[in-house]
Amino acid sequence: MNGYPESFPKPRSILITGSSSGIGASAAHLLRGRDWRVFPTARKQQDVDRLLDQGFEAFRLDYEDGASIRTTAEAVLERTDGKLDAVFNNGAYAVPGALEDLPTEALRALFEANFTGWHDLTRQLVPAMRANRAGRIVQCSSVLGFVALKYRGAYTASKFALEAYSDTLRQELKGSGIHVSLIEPGPIDTRFTENALANFDRWIGEDGLKASVHRKTYEKRRLRMESGEPGPFKLPPEAVVKRLVHALEAKRPKARYHVTVPTRVMAVAKRLLPTGLLDRFCIWAADGEE
Repeated sequence: MNGYPESFPKPRSILITGSSSGIGASAAHLLRGRDWRVFPTARKQQDVDRLLDQGFEAFRLDYEDGASIRTTAEAVLERTDGKLDAVFNNGAYAVPGALEDLPTEALRALFEANFTGWHDLTRQLVPAMRANRAGRIVQCSSVLGFVALKYRGAYTASKFALEAYSDTLRQELKGSGIHVSLIEPGPIDTRFTENALANFDRWIGEDGLKASVHRKTYEKRRLRMESGEPGPFKLPPEAVVKRLVHALEAKRPKARYHVTVPTRVMAVAKRLLPTGLLDRFCIWAADGEE
């Protein structure tokens, strides 16, 4: 590592969302081992209680619940005397399915959890970081934040929005001492797929499945997802946390961090291929998972 700005005295502090499992949980434990004061959050109280039992200063935060966002932000800023050093926006979910099959309410709920809530939390914390003239805002995006694949339209739209939001925020905060970074993972071994299946059942369900022209594709994809096969390029959550550490501790953090081979391949394809060929490549990639 290149070191950390001297304006951030130890112990450094960070608020991490989506810490019940996967990337968030891995980040909380690893950063605590690196002498960070970690404030992990989770949506369910039972997960918060488990984090408290593990010795964390944990809070309940649900991106779809504005009151929980404000309460947690205020509590963390109070505990750090207004000197929170970093936030890692991480919690998100997918509602798989063709766009024509997704109810409008499904997109509203997903955007609240994957985008609007992130903005709400970030707005609560930026004034304190501005006052301290230092801070790190790290956003967990996705390879689907810069390329689109079919049957992932709702999630992809939310991540495209996050990428534009973060690029704009980085420009607006230039010179403030606050750095904004995006981490763009490909397939990571978490409960993401399990949660996606539950959301498919919630928003499309058996009735929607029967009525859809995409029914056969959904059935094939469900069988593959339920099989739990890890896939050739799936990495553990620690692969993301490794990039998070650099985004937090390097003197010159990157604007973007690519994680996994598929992300790096897609980044090259996005840069080099004309739209028509990129569409064909993305369709081929999505069909390869069915």
